Amino acid sequence: MTTILRNATSTKHKAPVKTFPSLVDRFARQISYLRLSVTDRCDLRCAYCIPKGFKGFEVPAHWLTFAEVERLMAVFVRSGVSHIRLTGGEPLLRAQLPLLAQRLAALPGLEELSLSTNATQLEGHARALRDAGVSRVNISLDSLVPEQIKCLTGQDAFAKIMAGIRAAQRVGFSPIKINMVIVPGVNDHEIDSMVDFCRTHKLILRLIEPMPMGDSGRAITPHDLQETRRRLTQRFDLVPALISGGGPAYYLQDSGGTFNVGFITPISRHFCATCNRVRLTVDGILHLCLGQEARVDFRTLIRSGASDEELAVTLRAAIELKPERHEFREAPEKIMRFMSSTGG
Repeated sequence: MTTILRNATSTKHKAPVKTFPSLVDRFARQISYLRLSVTDRCDLRCAYCIPKGFKGFEVPAHWLTFAEVERLMAVFVRSGVSHIRLTGGEPLLRAQLPLLAQRLAALPGLEELSLSTNATQLEGHARALRDAGVSRVNISLDSLVPEQIKCLTGQDAFAKIMAGIRAAQRVGFSPIKINMVIVPGVNDHEIDSMVDFCRTHKLILRLIEPMPMGDSGRAITPHDLQETRRRLTQRFDLVPALISGGGPAYYLQDSGGTFNVGFITPISRHFCATCNRVRLTVDGILHLCLGQEARVDFRTLIRSGASDEELAVTLRAAIELKPERHEFREAPEKIMRFMSSTGG
């Protein structure tokens, strides 16, 4: 059940304060990273994200407006969130997204505003996003074979994605990270080709184990990336590396520091002990863990007249609900929602 936390003693419309107490959970993790979904729609239908024929998208009346997003993000930033990532679905399907980006980038205390995208719409938006204050982009690309992209996504999107990558490079986004979800028997044989592509084009590659979210996610056989990591380490003489905005990835680089590859391994080697992130859906639901059901409803609070201080108190109480770790391996059937509805 969705939780609505509220401070019964607070009053509405208190004068805002410059900062609120920082966000530290029960396990001494500093929460500084928010993944902000601006839409649950997507123009692609990747099997691990949105099931074929899915129609259960959130109604637009429930979406947080730009004004509501800006206000809530100001509370989050004053509480210690320093990095906001715009996600979806496909975030570039939200009309006038660069305008929202500009408003968020101007929030005092926000150190980084980034974007995750499938890049099909990026060619036409890259310059506006860069000018608005988006500093980095992560791009989903699961294959270098056009026919395979069509099979994986349901759309003939390869040319658009390549154009989006070129546009991102042209306007100066750096680094650009390529996210490749490894689906056994489908694209696992392309890992070396993707490595070569990213090395050639000076892109950071991130290999990702699929997560058992929803029926579509659970239908995919898990892929253990540990052997892949060992093999690539040997082939390229890789050593551990630290990457800005690295998030959950474990990074390696070649001896010359010219190529980086990251491994996101929620199944074979989870990273919960250092998790510093939470997720806000397009309808204002804060998810404390991708693999658990703890959540808090901020839309209801905002639309019922909650003050900024009340929102901050609710946020701090919400962080107390953040679990120690997910249970993807132990209880893969637990999460019924789809990846696109959670915010990437």
